[in-house]
Amino acid sequence: MRTGGDMTTSDLSGHRSARCVGTALVTSLLWSAGAMAQINMPPGYPETVEGYDRREVAMLPRYCLSTIGFGMANVAGSQDRAANERWAAYFGPSYIHLHHYCWGMMKTNRAVLLARDATTRSFYLRDANREFDYVIERVPDNFVLLPEILTKRAENLARLGRGEVGVLDLERAISLKPDYWPPYAALSDHYKASGDTAKAREVLEDGLAKSPDAAGLQRRLTELGGAPKRP
Repeated sequence: MRTGGDMTTSDLSGHRSARCVGTALVTSLLWSAGAMAQINMPPGYPETVEGYDRREVAMLPRYCLSTIGFGMANVAGSQDRAANERWAAYFGPSYIHLHHYCWGMMKTNRAVLLARDATTRSFYLRDANREFDYVIERVPDNFVLLPEILTKRAENLARLGRGEVGVLDLERAISLKPDYWPPYAALSDHYKASGDTAKAREVLEDGLAKSPDAAGLQRRLTELGGAPKRP
């Protein structure tokens, strides 16, 4: 007979078994959802234990190899602790959130490069932006990658037909780092697609004033009939 919170060996065994069954069920459900999302990916697209194809990781920035969820132990067979410490020192406290940005970039690549139908493409674009949201909501304004992450989210919003929502992200990115040219390009593309070529040209000229050697801005201005600065 037991009293209070005492448990017999049999009880503990049963508790562990129930917990294992519960964990297995949750894992099964998660992987089923993932498999459905990948149903129209290219033939042979892997459903690995890690949840990604290692070739996908090769497309990401090197710091992703050291972030949580993309540990070197999974990708290269060994944990590079020194590399992890270097990146952590470089990015500061916000580095702890950066694996979500890595997942967001991977999911964006799946949408843009691998998805074979609109439903799968939309799924990965929205899922990528949820990853970007996570980081944007947690890092300070002076985080070195914030302008880039804001731009990536805006670009995905444009792909989802919600470019006007992404304008605020692009304007914020520009205000945080005026010499970072990609948000000018994305913002100009938005105005061009909206039929406002004068505004598109104005954005490009502003961007080139801050980053005169940005070939992407020079090319866009030429396409709009402007005269880009020659290197």
